[in-house]
Amino acid sequence: MNMRKVAILGLALAVLVGMTGVASAADGDEAEDSMPLVILGCALAIAIAGVGSAIGLMFAGSSAIAVTAEKPDLFGKLLVLQVLPMTQAVYGLLAAILLMMGVGLLGGTPEIVGATKGMGGLFIGLTIGITGLSAINQGVVASSSISATGRNPDVAARGIIFTVMPETIAIFGLLVGILLMVGLGFL
Repeated sequence: MNMRKVAILGLALAVLVGMTGVASAADGDEAEDSMPLVILGCALAIAIAGVGSAIGLMFAGSSAIAVTAEKPDLFGKLLVLQVLPMTQAVYGLLAAILLMMGVGLLGGTPEIVGATKGMGGLFIGLTIGITGLSAINQGVVASSSISATGRNPDVAARGIIFTVMPETIAIFGLLVGILLMVGLGFL
């Protein structure tokens, strides 16, 4: 099974699990603790973005190893290109930490989380996780940039610019997530 199918199946499973949480939260009243939804949002943010980053790193790393074998002096330039798809996992980690802090799981006393805030935490995590899948495409662009740098080391800086472009989607997701956290009272 190829990586895209695995990512799509994982995403479908995450949405199914999330919808189960949504249905159960909708059945209860606002006073019921919806902390599990926030915890699920934390898990989805890092898990989905982390899978995207791992796949992107695989694409870029495979090319970097091949080029480094022939031109070891390019290691530094190639390392920068190879590591770029990892940033989406960092965004997922940041989102999870901010959500946990927002409900007192880190550095505070855990609070009772209402259904609105619980569902918000779930969907914030899902949004940041899904936009973090841009790391897969970033890895493909990084792989091409690494190959081009192997042929002409002078294009490395331009390759970095092209490689950073798919990441803007993840940055937009993180920004929306942080704005929602502020609006819902997590931050």
